[in-house]
Amino acid sequence: MTSVPRLVIAAPSSGSGKTTVATGLMAAFAERGLAVSPHKAGPDYIDPGYHALATGRPGRNLDAFMCGPELVAPLFAHGARGCDLAVVEGVMGLYDGAAGRGELASTAHVAKLLRAPVVLVVDASSQSRSVAALVHGFASFDPQVRLGGVILNKVGSDRHEVMLREALEEAGMPVLGVLRRAPQVSAPSRHLGLVPVAERRADALASVRALAEQVRQGCDLEALLALARSAPPLSCEVWDPAAAVAGAAPGAGDERVGDGVPRIAVAGGPAFTFSYAEHAELLTAAGAEVVPFDPLHDEDLPERTSGLVIGGGFPEVYAPELAANAPLRKAVAELAASGAPVAAECAGLLYLARSLDGTPMCGVLDADARMSERLTLGYREAVAVSDSALAPAGSRLRGHEFHRTVVEPGAGATPAWGFTHPERRVEGFVQGGVHASYLHTHWAAEPAVAARFAAAAAAAAADASARP
Repeated sequence: MTSVPRLVIAAPSSGSGKTTVATGLMAAFAERGLAVSPHKAGPDYIDPGYHALATGRPGRNLDAFMCGPELVAPLFAHGARGCDLAVVEGVMGLYDGAAGRGELASTAHVAKLLRAPVVLVVDASSQSRSVAALVHGFASFDPQVRLGGVILNKVGSDRHEVMLREALEEAGMPVLGVLRRAPQVSAPSRHLGLVPVAERRADALASVRALAEQVRQGCDLEALLALARSAPPLSCEVWDPAAAVAGAAPGAGDERVGDGVPRIAVAGGPAFTFSYAEHAELLTAAGAEVVPFDPLHDEDLPERTSGLVIGGGFPEVYAPELAANAPLRKAVAELAASGAPVAAECAGLLYLARSLDGTPMCGVLDADARMSERLTLGYREAVAVSDSALAPAGSRLRGHEFHRTVVEPGAGATPAWGFTHPERRVEGFVQGGVHASYLHTHWAAEPAVAARFAAAAAAAAADASARP
């Protein structure tokens, strides 16, 4: 049971200002001394980085497709434990979810699973009285979604604000905030969305502070807090990584850090910013010691590394710097050649390739990568093609793809996944202890993945200690 006050910040469509408002609210409430738990509906990695900067707490994703509806509330309760307020930023438009799956994984679906009131952020820049019809439609479309008020974004003038307020008063919808156009607080974007916090930390911090100030001036924080506190108690188990791992693999997590315990290096820094906080928590619960490192600057893997995780990010932006760090590329190749487990997702796959747009990478895989004009984006259902450090053959997982690159494998490569929905194809690589793929997965949905990977790292550590 959790009774944390909570709000879901939604919009009629992408580009309406959800991230601006959600991040500004998080920062404004945190500056008032509240412990704010930040969440993001859907799979996106970048927005949670701004949420973490605003609150000082890990940004956590709530994805009903990848993790299943039954885990949304427990994962929320895990992240929000001990907090005064939780703010959930939605994904796309309020009712947009997994393609062809109805409400599944939509912001509305997450709001219903959390029994949370919704605040609709409306880009009012090109409308006046019509805003009432728009909001009325969103409020009445699903009676189980409680629309508690509206924040008007990109309002042009005092007169414009008066017209919008009059229209919404007729519709009986509270206006909880009005934000004027303020391009100075926008974040820079590129081919996959906003530039991650890790690449512009000082500028990002200034932007978050400006967002907090804009929200303080334009929003009724007391009314928003009252709405959040009106959320009823949420009856659910609190997700626990130790219990999840123990349930997936009885006995896992019994080891303690010390000689022979697996030490798993996790790539970070500006080039590899995509990760879910629960992955490290699950690996730790499985008995591993998780150690971060930065492939742009660290010339060797952490001492006693017996497993390696390289998540998503933007290696294409930093290809020359990654290539220049030849000592680390050599260390990664040697670790992979030793048979130690290596899990690489998307950017990690590119880093393990022989080259990226002609720039040398680690050369672990007999494959070359290049940028593409085509954006590959969407949820996927997958089955493991062969046994690997992550999953036995036949295992089924859900994940998502999000990239503008193509990998051209050499002859005889063993794929990692067979996609079964929305299209049938094979993808990725399994090679010794290496599992490399474009597919992003959320291990909370299948904690046996973390337990299996930690066990493989423990075996690799034992082999290394047994060698002269």
